[in-house]
Amino acid sequence: MLVLFETPAGFALFKVLDEGKLSRVEDLWKDFANSESARKVVQLKAFSKFENTTEALSAATLLIDSKPTKMLRKFLRSHCDGETLGVSDSKLGNAIKEKLKIECVHDNSVMELMRGLRNQLTELISGLGVQDLAPMSLGLSHSLSRYKLKFSPDKVDTMIIQAIGLLDDLDKELNTYAMRVREWYGWHFPELARIVQDNIQYAKAVKLMGNRANAVNLDFSEVLQEEVEAELKEAAVISMGTEVSDIDLENISELCDQVLSLSEYRSKLYDYLRSRMNTIAPNLTALVGELVGARLIAHGGSLLNLSKQPGSTIQILGAEKALFSALKTKHATPKYGLIFHASLVGQAAPKLKGKISRSLAAKAALAIRYDALADNQDNSMGLENRAKLETRLRVLEGRELGHSAGSIRGKPKIEVYDKDRKKGAGALITPAKTYNPSSDVVLWRAEESKPEKPINVQGENHPKKIKLEEVEPAGPTQTEEVGVGVGDGNEESDKRKKKRKKAEANNTDVQNANYSARVVKEEEEHQQQQQKKKKKKKKTIADDYEVQNVNDDDAKVVEEKQKEKKKMIDEKYEVKKEDEGAEVQEDQEKKKRKKKKLEAEVVTKDPKVEDGAEEFIVKKKKVKKHSEGDVEANHEANEQGETGKSSNKKDKKKKEKPLH
Repeated sequence: MLVLFETPAGFALFKVLDEGKLSRVEDLWKDFANSESARKVVQLKAFSKFENTTEALSAATLLIDSKPTKMLRKFLRSHCDGETLGVSDSKLGNAIKEKLKIECVHDNSVMELMRGLRNQLTELISGLGVQDLAPMSLGLSHSLSRYKLKFSPDKVDTMIIQAIGLLDDLDKELNTYAMRVREWYGWHFPELARIVQDNIQYAKAVKLMGNRANAVNLDFSEVLQEEVEAELKEAAVISMGTEVSDIDLENISELCDQVLSLSEYRSKLYDYLRSRMNTIAPNLTALVGELVGARLIAHGGSLLNLSKQPGSTIQILGAEKALFSALKTKHATPKYGLIFHASLVGQAAPKLKGKISRSLAAKAALAIRYDALADNQDNSMGLENRAKLETRLRVLEGRELGHSAGSIRGKPKIEVYDKDRKKGAGALITPAKTYNPSSDVVLWRAEESKPEKPINVQGENHPKKIKLEEVEPAGPTQTEEVGVGVGDGNEESDKRKKKRKKAEANNTDVQNANYSARVVKEEEEHQQQQQKKKKKKKKTIADDYEVQNVNDDDAKVVEEKQKEKKKMIDEKYEVKKEDEGAEVQEDQEKKKRKKKKLEAEVVTKDPKVEDGAEEFIVKKKKVKKHSEGDVEANHEANEQGETGKSSNKKDKKKKEKPLH
């Protein structure tokens, strides 16, 4: 078994002397603890040296991609006939097996063997010292890192990313400094902020003027227009600002110098960014402009990363926060991000911005891929797509081509809606219509040939109104038309004309009279209907009032009957109470009589008893007392029961009352 080992100096092939030790992977590192034990396990069979650094770099880059070089293939063909080869990369082993038909092995034992070879490399390869191997590996690593950068001065999108970032920072700083100048100098000359709106012109005017008292004698023609200059001088004379010292004016002028220098550098940076964008991404620049294209590249990380994005992602690139919040709250997702600032989207109406941004994002995705991966450096594709988007925008806004719908074959069907559309210089598709005087006779005959409408004999309750303008005058007869057409004489024609006029006048008079009579009849009928409706309303109101009165009387009668019933019940209840009271008194008198009789009987029966007589009488008295108490309790219970019965009777009577 052979082992392929790559070094910065070249390729090495080692012969495994004892393959039985490969089965014990855990103890294999002990065999490579020193050089003597390592020589017992492996032995150098062949070594292929690199001639220079470029050859080493090309070999290393191909090995990273798992591809064998020509030198490696020759080296393996000459030394690996009928042998199995251990490799550190399984993909490289598959490539060697396909091209060279050599069996390759990649497992844990081979990897552990590679680790031991790396530890004792300088001892196993004669002539390769540590002092030589270290600079070789360092040089190869440097050249490999440079190759990975893939440096190309024509495709440096990193410069665009840095330039657009600096341009945005400069805009913020310029705005901050300009506002500081306005606030600071506004204490001395507050009216100047209203007169001069531009920040750069304001800074130039402040630096040139200094104190506002000097404005009258200065010439601002290089900075401001004549009208603005005259207004500034008038305002400087009557200004309400406070007086400032010379030191304050010096600091303000230095700040103005900073504003002007930053503005100059910003203009230079913008020119540089525009040139780089036209070089690196010309088609994207033609579609969306330099600034928007540079911001898209900066947001994507690079032009190559941006080319991997679909059109839907490019459309909302820069609106990630709004997108995720819309998904979280289940609202409408945003329609555009950074692409909103493109000129094509800005030209569109608010309703069409979403459609145009979607179309523009799709075309921009194609342009970015063309710029990133194609070899050509022209902007023909971007200009062509921009022209298509402009025509689409015009179609969406004006619908110049009519309503188009996609057919089965993909071709739009355009409907012609204007036959007389002009083509060229005032030409018409169809010829202009001219007046035909001979058609008048045909019109009269057509009117005569129409059948007359039948008269409604039965009559209608609501006749239709006939407008005077719609009534056509009776035309001349066919014989008269023939006579007029032939022209037998001027006198006859005049008479016929007079007769025709008289007939027309009579017809119009009759029609007017009929129309006025119909209008009068309709008005009378309308008035009669209104009177009938009023009478019906009065009757209904009176009936309702009577019904209400009857209902009121019934309610009063019912209430009186209920009151009489209540009185009868109360009287009966009071009579019962009186009867019960008389009965109770009679019972009490009877009981008293019985008491007296019992006492008399006891005394008369035992006259001889002296000591026990009193006790016997007392006992009898106690018993009688208890019996009297029981009688009273029973009497009270009877009264309560009668009262309960009377209350139940009242409840029943209440339930039997009718409810109104």
